[in-house]
Amino acid sequence: MKIATWNVNSVRSRVENVAAWLKEASPDVVCLQELKCTDDQFPKEAFESLGYNCAVHGQKTYNGVAILSKRPMEDVTPRLPGGDTTDDHARYIEAMVPGDKGVVRVGSIYAPNGNPIGTDKFAYKLAWLKRLNSHAKELLALEEPVALMGDYNVIPQPEDCYDPKAWMEDALYQPESRAALRRVEYLGYTDAFRACDPQPNQYTFWDYQAGAWQKDHGIRIDHILLSPQAADHLKRCAIDKHVRGREKPSDHVPVWCELEI
Repeated sequence: MKIATWNVNSVRSRVENVAAWLKEASPDVVCLQELKCTDDQFPKEAFESLGYNCAVHGQKTYNGVAILSKRPMEDVTPRLPGGDTTDDHARYIEAMVPGDKGVVRVGSIYAPNGNPIGTDKFAYKLAWLKRLNSHAKELLALEEPVALMGDYNVIPQPEDCYDPKAWMEDALYQPESRAALRRVEYLGYTDAFRACDPQPNQYTFWDYQAGAWQKDHGIRIDHILLSPQAADHLKRCAIDKHVRGREKPSDHVPVWCELEI
């Protein structure tokens, strides 16, 4: 089973790019983030014509997550558990997807950015990641293959950034943010990319400003975290960097892995 994650930064603006990559890469499951549209505005037809079922948790103008699957999904659940009833951000959707040898629980994640630090936005980021940690812990108790994938908006280590000093005042690189991501990993989740490729300076995001793409001034903030039952079946993981060089690209690129499930 080939599973992937991609922050598409407005799915309606990138639908042709997304469709082209789906044809090229042919993933079985794709988690999308930052849809920037409501459920009824999501371009389902474009993806259904390629053989994908669509589960969408959208929001007008902001946020929004989805899961595309070549196989029928079960137990589709929008919204991250926990938090208060006033939190209407569309940042999480989860589903069960059958493979040839078992079932994988997949979560599509769009964690808060959190900037500027020292504000309610940063506090919300940390609170949201704490909720994710609690849910990730509950999922481990099920003892089943789980893949929590998406834009975590966290730079894990210095080697995941072109210039750590440039990000010292950014919410994505704060000690609290990095510690929150580590706590999820310490529960027993594996960073699929790092498990397969230890080389530094490999990125999933390049800003549109200041020639970041041309200079390769990127950061790695899109991650696939696997439960032990999924990590045991991990075969490969890679970043499709070339997608960033296409016309009208997202500022993120797809990350994918293959599981023998």
